[in-house]
Amino acid sequence: MAARGNWTETGVGAVVLAAAASFLIYALSAGAVGSHGGYEVKARFGQVGALASGADVRLAGVKIGTVSRIALDPKTFLAEVDLSLDPAIKIPADSTAKITSDGLLGGSHIAIAPGGATENLKAGSEIQNTQGAVDLFGLIGQVLRPQSTDTPTSGGPASGAAPAASAPAASY
Repeated sequence: MAARGNWTETGVGAVVLAAAASFLIYALSAGAVGSHGGYEVKARFGQVGALASGADVRLAGVKIGTVSRIALDPKTFLAEVDLSLDPAIKIPADSTAKITSDGLLGGSHIAIAPGGATENLKAGSEIQNTQGAVDLFGLIGQVLRPQSTDTPTSGGPASGAAPAASAPAASY
């Protein structure tokens, strides 16, 4: 009777492995827009946040490409992001690329807002209008602990602050 239980467990294990392999093959084939002849465009951002290679590029919420490379331009100190886009989708040259988050703790992706130009982006061209990632935790921190924007221009009595007395540093 014990041998029969081992064969059952082996059979169930084989079915699970086959299902996992089929999901892996599907995910690799469905997610590889750039490997099927997509065209590359570039965008420069001041802040990429949690954006990573392989992230989605979406237009109207629909995936139209992936992020193929992220690198720092040492001259401008901007992040250069290469996007591999579906060749069937033609994007106007004056479109905007914005890094957005999938949720409060989710991953990041690039959302394309199409412009109205009659010319389309070509392979190797650059999206000029970009908006970098927003630091959500930094914004929450600013709301919880607002910084004073009043900066005194002089240290006199009109500024409302008494001059700080300097004491000699003690050495031990």
